[in-house]
Amino acid sequence: MESSLDREKVRQVAKALDDAIERHDMDVLIACFSEACEIRLPGITLAGHEGLRKAVSWMYTYLKEITLVPVTILIEGNVFFEEFIVKTTVGGHDTEVKQAEVLIYDDKYRVTSLRLYFDRLELARNFPANFIDRWLIKRVSRASLKGLAE
Repeated sequence: MESSLDREKVRQVAKALDDAIERHDMDVLIACFSEACEIRLPGITLAGHEGLRKAVSWMYTYLKEITLVPVTILIEGNVFFEEFIVKTTVGGHDTEVKQAEVLIYDDKYRVTSLRLYFDRLELARNFPANFIDRWLIKRVSRASLKGLAE
């Protein structure tokens, strides 16, 4: 059910969420979500504050410093869509990965659903790996675009 929330308030809460991610402020981050929230990542769905903690802790394991750069923001009712770029340093190399998210808010402006979309292959290319892993990722990347660049 779509509710009619104040667009500016939705934008402010989303910005507070991004800021908390960048600061690694788990308390503020958790406060932005309802107890019964759902977090959908490619290949896995996590539930509640415990699932959120698990997802964010996993992210912080790999991405120590994070800057989120908005590209496109759309707000309709209780739905917030954002395309953004994650800037970080992985293995001593600056990297950027484009992602998108859909946040659904309750009437108290807490996130009840987070759907995060990113290309796992693009992300894997940015992590240091051994020669075989790098070769395999490169080969799969090329194969996934075969016929498009010709």
